[in-house]
Amino acid sequence: MYEGPVQDLIDELGKLPGVGPKSAQRIAFHLLSVPSGDIGRLQGALQRIRDGIQYCIICGTVAAEEKCRICSDPRRDLTAICVVEEPKDVQAVERTREFRGRYHVLGGALDPLRGVGPDQLRIRELLKRVGSVEDGTEVSEVIIATNPNTEGEATATYLLRTLRPFPGLTVSRIASGIPMGGDLEFADEMTLGRALSGRRTL
Repeated sequence: MYEGPVQDLIDELGKLPGVGPKSAQRIAFHLLSVPSGDIGRLQGALQRIRDGIQYCIICGTVAAEEKCRICSDPRRDLTAICVVEEPKDVQAVERTREFRGRYHVLGGALDPLRGVGPDQLRIRELLKRVGSVEDGTEVSEVIIATNPNTEGEATATYLLRTLRPFPGLTVSRIASGIPMGGDLEFADEMTLGRALSGRRTL
């Protein structure tokens, strides 16, 4: 235990996700050694988050402008929407360089135990996007890329049921299963079962 502001800083850093006591201590002592300008920039970034961040009016991800850079890009495919839970998931899909459409951020997943129902998510906005025409183009495919856990699966099932009435719309779910470089003997039954049910013809 340290005294005064140093311990206060360690305690606050330790509340961040993925930051344990040792990491919090390392970060705190690193901050003590950096120039005051660096601390000022960190304070400014935290202040801007506290003052309120901006979300894209189209997809709902965090943005610097009214529209995010992806929704502002005229080269993106307007016929495809990839539905994700959180803004960080947009970046995960973008890193693959496999998807050239636009995104829709739900703002979470269905979780009745925590009071998160369809009205707490951006599902209504998704239905509005799917049912509208932009620049003479209609959405023809929705890719559901929610997390492969109980909440993510429940959300995917709900979205599939909700999107089914749209004529000519293809609704798909990202595949999940054995990771590249993984061994079958170390895979749990659910992961291996998902890999088998999601198999594709070669």
